[in-house]
Amino acid sequence: MAPIPGSGLAKGLAVTLRTMTKKTVTEQYPDVQPDLPPRTRGVIGLFEENCTVCMLCARECPDWCIYIDSHKETIPAATPGGRERSRNVLDRFAIDFSLCMYCGICIEVCPFDALFWSPEFEYAETDIHELTHERDKLREWMWTVPAPPALDPGAEEPKEIAAAHKTAEKLAAAQAADAEPTEPTKPQGTGPQGTESQGGDA
Repeated sequence: MAPIPGSGLAKGLAVTLRTMTKKTVTEQYPDVQPDLPPRTRGVIGLFEENCTVCMLCARECPDWCIYIDSHKETIPAATPGGRERSRNVLDRFAIDFSLCMYCGICIEVCPFDALFWSPEFEYAETDIHELTHERDKLREWMWTVPAPPALDPGAEEPKEIAAAHKTAEKLAAAQAADAEPTEPTKPQGTGPQGTESQGGDA
């Protein structure tokens, strides 16, 4: 069936009329902060305790806007005769938000959950050079990261949590078994000297 001529124009005008009759809603920003969706891409927060300076985020960044400096420290052997170990220590972690295109690749590739999306968006500067934020500022934004959404009640328990629960249950059962008191058994039919007691006096 061929469309009626002018039906598209009529539908468009109907949408316009419906919109014209609705009350307009204006958010009074900055006096009232907007209610942002939980997955808003504002800035990137750094949880530096989880950072191992693996450099994956800097290598995978398409804009090369992540700057990381580190040095190695030697950890003495934990046991006598053991071997010394070395670890990377984070000296600098900075992100240039004048170059960042908010693709989220750095957050996705981080294997240790050191980077998170923060809904914070009020970080404008008058000088473009001040948009390079160091790790102190990135750490401040970390505390604005919203908590992850609750799991679906019907979803399976994560393997890590299930394994932790099993380990805790085994440990609790072992501790309960060790804590059970054992009652001493008294020999039956013996007198004060350990000799068998007689039913009557001789």
